[in-house]
Amino acid sequence: PAMPGSRCPRPALPILRWLPRYSRAWLSLDLLAGLAVGLTTVPQALAYAELAGLPLQYGLYSSFMGCFVYCFLGTAKDVTLGPTAIMSLLVSSYAFHEPVYAVLLAFLSGCIQLAMGLLHLGFLLDFISCPVIKGFTSAASITISFNQIKNILGLQGIPRQFFLQVYETLRRIGETRVGDAVLGLTCLAALTGLRAMKSRLPRAASAEPLAVRISYLIVWISATARNALVVLFAGLVAYSFQVMGSQPFRLTGSIPQGLPAFRPPRFSLAAPNGTVPFQSMVQDMGVGLAVVPLMGLLETIAIAKAFASQNGYRIDPNQELLALGVANVLGSFVSSYPITGSFGRTAVNAQSGVCTPAGGLVTGALVLLSLAYLTSLFYYIPKAALAAVIISAVVPMFDAGIFRTLWRVKRLDLVPLCVTFLLCFWEVQYGIVAGVLVSGILLLYSIARPPIKVSEGAVLLVQPGSSLHFPAVEHLRDSVCSHALAATSPPRSIILDCCHISSIDYTVVVGLAELLQELRKHGLSLAFCGLKDPVLQVLLSADLEGFQHFPSREEA
Repeated sequence: PAMPGSRCPRPALPILRWLPRYSRAWLSLDLLAGLAVGLTTVPQALAYAELAGLPLQYGLYSSFMGCFVYCFLGTAKDVTLGPTAIMSLLVSSYAFHEPVYAVLLAFLSGCIQLAMGLLHLGFLLDFISCPVIKGFTSAASITISFNQIKNILGLQGIPRQFFLQVYETLRRIGETRVGDAVLGLTCLAALTGLRAMKSRLPRAASAEPLAVRISYLIVWISATARNALVVLFAGLVAYSFQVMGSQPFRLTGSIPQGLPAFRPPRFSLAAPNGTVPFQSMVQDMGVGLAVVPLMGLLETIAIAKAFASQNGYRIDPNQELLALGVANVLGSFVSSYPITGSFGRTAVNAQSGVCTPAGGLVTGALVLLSLAYLTSLFYYIPKAALAAVIISAVVPMFDAGIFRTLWRVKRLDLVPLCVTFLLCFWEVQYGIVAGVLVSGILLLYSIARPPIKVSEGAVLLVQPGSSLHFPAVEHLRDSVCSHALAATSPPRSIILDCCHISSIDYTVVVGLAELLQELRKHGLSLAFCGLKDPVLQVLLSADLEGFQHFPSREEA
């Protein structure tokens, strides 16, 4: 408890910020939101496990721990943690379709995220620019969608590498199973129609007649739980054919019933030719141990920030890192693969009017009930229906407008966007790393070559347009000397206007000393004006020979 008369500190545990003032009015809204998100989560979990190349039960194993942990540690009321299309794509690249690798990847990613949260390293995510993120998500949208075409068409034995996948799918398109194709396209059309219906649904006012409000509620529930409805419909169709003695669809098949055992992840893997030790598993995952935790953090924080600003509350980024890290570490104890914030399910949560993170408890409970009692029913879900669920979820991630926007706003930003977009079709990690490197080079170039305005007259006025760092000092020296020494009648003095310079380093001081010396040799003087106090203190401490300064007009 706080000392008498002292200011009451903010509770360290985020749940204690809202639980003491929890009201009965919030309960019904949280229950409804949790139920709506749960009906979206269960079919998506099965579909995303298929995308990750893992047995389908691992999608459900990954879908409940994040809900429970975020309720205690999350700072955004809308966010839901669980498997996502992006994370499933990354897991398929780095876990080699092997559950032991996927679970260990969740554990190690969680440890890295926890360490970043504790060390307040969330600022590192700021170095992944918007064009890189857009390039990655747009490429992922295309690769994930095309990855599911084989299930829509009922084709088997299609490779997972994108270009081989396109070639093999087109080559074998004649082997399409009509039943799967018809069902898959029907499910896709139904999901698209329900999504469009929800986006155009007007708000029912309380003054409307009861029949209108009930109709609105039915349409809203149908559109919100569209994934569950479509999967249920497809399952009933498949079951009907099974009863009649024929099966035109490829089915999900049997999923083990019951909850996963609570045990630590395995740190070695039994292989036919011996045991794969922990060190070899880490080497196999390679750059995935950087890409997976960073992309997980990026998705979660981006989603949390977007919904927080939309709904008028603030989040704590470092607390979000801790929540995601704990969720991944504890998730690995129940055989979860890496999870992150889900944009689609978070949107459902927000639209359902959720009031606190307690809605996640209902979602998690629904997933556990599905694992305990409903897995035998999942046998009849056609793979084409799950493929339609994935395609419907990822197509909106493709942002065609970003190319036009960047062309209009800043064309140079198209370079990291296109590099990331194109290389992600080859390998996801190459696209992200190359995009970040290109963005970094562009950033460093702007630091090394700041705009320098030179005004010639009785005196030569030189004004750097931004802060001065050590890579830029040679550029400044060249600009000053080329103008001062190339003039037909050289001005007797040069003024360096430092009003935009907020800090300098030792290399800059050395460069300025050499510039003063060089100009003095040619009988020219250099004076500084508009020096900010920290810069002035550094220059005075350096005791530069011939250093003179005077305040700018604003300071005088």
